[in-house]
Amino acid sequence: MPKRIRLNFIEKNCPTVDNIGMWRHPDSRPELYKELHYWTDLAQLLEEARFDAIFFADALGPFSTYGNSRDTAVREGMSLPINDPLYLIPAMAAVTEHLGFAVTSSITYDHPYAMARKMSTLDHLTGGRIGWNIVTSNLNSAALNFGWREQLEHDRRYDRGDEFLEVCYKLWERSWEDDAVVRDRQRRVYTDPSKVHDIGHEGEFFKVPGIHLSEPSPQRTPVLFQAGSSQRGRLFAAKHAECVFLNAMTPEETKYLVDDIRSKAKEAGRDPADILFFPRFVPVVAPTEREAREKFESYLEQVSTEGTLALLSSWSGIDFSAFGRDELLAFIERKGNGSQYIADYLSRASAERPLTVPDLAKLYAFGGIENVAVGSAEQIAERMIAFADATGIDGFNVAYAIRPASVRDFADLVVPELQRLGRVQSEYEAGSLRGKLFGHGDRLKPGHPGTRTELNANAPTS
Repeated sequence: MPKRIRLNFIEKNCPTVDNIGMWRHPDSRPELYKELHYWTDLAQLLEEARFDAIFFADALGPFSTYGNSRDTAVREGMSLPINDPLYLIPAMAAVTEHLGFAVTSSITYDHPYAMARKMSTLDHLTGGRIGWNIVTSNLNSAALNFGWREQLEHDRRYDRGDEFLEVCYKLWERSWEDDAVVRDRQRRVYTDPSKVHDIGHEGEFFKVPGIHLSEPSPQRTPVLFQAGSSQRGRLFAAKHAECVFLNAMTPEETKYLVDDIRSKAKEAGRDPADILFFPRFVPVVAPTEREAREKFESYLEQVSTEGTLALLSSWSGIDFSAFGRDELLAFIERKGNGSQYIADYLSRASAERPLTVPDLAKLYAFGGIENVAVGSAEQIAERMIAFADATGIDGFNVAYAIRPASVRDFADLVVPELQRLGRVQSEYEAGSLRGKLFGHGDRLKPGHPGTRTELNANAPTS
């Protein structure tokens, strides 16, 4: 039986995601992000198409690396203005029954005591359909606006993240026993105090002595997503993640990351099969290949060179506004500071001919031109299946070129073809998001570090 391909849809509570310039296209409706009906209609469309989840990206500051200024981001609508995605989820859950919700929230600018309650609340309200995309955040503008003098060093953010997750696991998995809430009217006992426990956490970054504020939700711990591609990020994913979002540019890079993280997971004492991988995928589909290519050409006309370079600058931490052709070539040669992944890709891309700055912008249009597939429904489905079978991934995070037409085209044309071929689900299984994705129930699988945390029995009562 062929392996099932899982489908998530990427959105962001702002005018554009990584499709810089597309808001200008005549078929684009960037302003819909402010309208609740857009989000509830989207949730129903995704459920009708049997998507597994919607994946909410987020940003906590303006993209200001390019030219050391936020002006390009402001002018181009690059993740700005941006609203909080958490508030969309209860409304979307109310009009659906099965669709999952994976929401990005930063472990650098939040606290585990508060984060645990947010996720438990959402898991209750959705009936066990919540996932958490764990990010350490990489925008210096966010650090400054959260009161930091400078951004915490890259690997140090992940060190803090390990302890952040440890605290969350204790709150979610250990603080309340399964039968703590008794609601005994005769004895006037809503919750049995003997079955609610202080976690007694004292660590390098956090001190949390008390109890979790929420009773156990259907999943207790939300499904854990993560997207780090650096060496330290991959170690973090191998330890904690159940789902990994990839943004590699080629099948070869994708397979390398899948194999590497699964290998690291095995070294960490986990079953490598317990991690699912979802690369980013941008379909441009029409009834015929010719129509799809005409559509794509109309999209390319709107791509913003400056905006795309500003996006790449924020991803890499390198200000490409100062790069002419010679500087770009020099950067590729030295494989710049903190950007090994991007530099390696550029080095290979420039092997055929010298890259110019506009070439660089084209490579990263739509967040990475090699993640874009153009064609008929049959062609798109064939490419997805071939990619999945060659790389060992488990599904795709589908992104749009324009809102809202792209996702409807994909749902109406490509999903039925994938269903006909038996590669995506035609009906939902019962249960929580974790149960639907993994087929082993609502709770973390034994072997995950969240199941191995222990409380400090000697901690004072809060």
